[in-house]
Amino acid sequence: MFIKYLDIQLNIENIINNEASGDSVFFLHGFTGCANDWIPIVSSLNKSYNYYLVDLVGHGKSDSPKEGYNYSIDSIVNQLQEIILSLCNKKIILTGYSFGGRIALNFALKNGAMLKGLILESSTWGISDEQLREDRVNQDELLAAFIENNPIEKFIDYWMNLELFNTQRRFSNKIRNLIREKKLENNTIGLANSLRYSGTGKMIPLYDYVKDIFVKTLLITGELDSKFTDINNSMVKFFPNAEHLIIKNAGHNTHLEEPHKFIEAVNKFLRVI
Repeated sequence: MFIKYLDIQLNIENIINNEASGDSVFFLHGFTGCANDWIPIVSSLNKSYNYYLVDLVGHGKSDSPKEGYNYSIDSIVNQLQEIILSLCNKKIILTGYSFGGRIALNFALKNGAMLKGLILESSTWGISDEQLREDRVNQDELLAAFIENNPIEKFIDYWMNLELFNTQRRFSNKIRNLIREKKLENNTIGLANSLRYSGTGKMIPLYDYVKDIFVKTLLITGELDSKFTDINNSMVKFFPNAEHLIIKNAGHNTHLEEPHKFIEAVNKFLRVI
């Protein structure tokens, strides 16, 4: 289905719609990802929930407008709010991976009353050091220009070979090619603008604010992703009601690398929420 936010068509995949339950779980993908990344996960989750998979602006089947303001974190949070209100009349559980996790975290701060639970996979609460934040903005601008001035294949190959995703080299060439082909369906305008306007450097640091997220929260990171595991080891201490789960033998994308462990963790969370 598509929902219009201002002039933007946003795509939402509804995987399971069990009318016996009003509870819904929304999933937000990472940068270069799409809603369909979550299909292997939700197909094995608790069948009593409704599952909605969102293509964030600039990704998947959603529009990739040229105007940068559509990609700001505030704008994406507003887009997500409109999607949820149009589909649900009860509190929801929001799940986000990496880039999607940052969106979910910002959403929780602005719209906490709409949430029943929050799951953040390999996410961050921002960069506190002003110089490091500025450096990240400059790096993302260079990368956005690279995307605009090269075939998308060249960028996706670069992105998949980042050190952050080294643990995915365990996959066969066939699986890695399938992952690559799915990423190639994205739009260069959407990817470049996502980096420019909603990259980590553009995110207001939330160190002083997560204490105001009272909803039950699950932080998930991979054991082999030391950077984000360290970040989440610090983050979890500041949430009023959070747990940090470290998934063994997984890197940054735990739901891709260790799907059964990720599914087990989410199902456990849904049973007690």
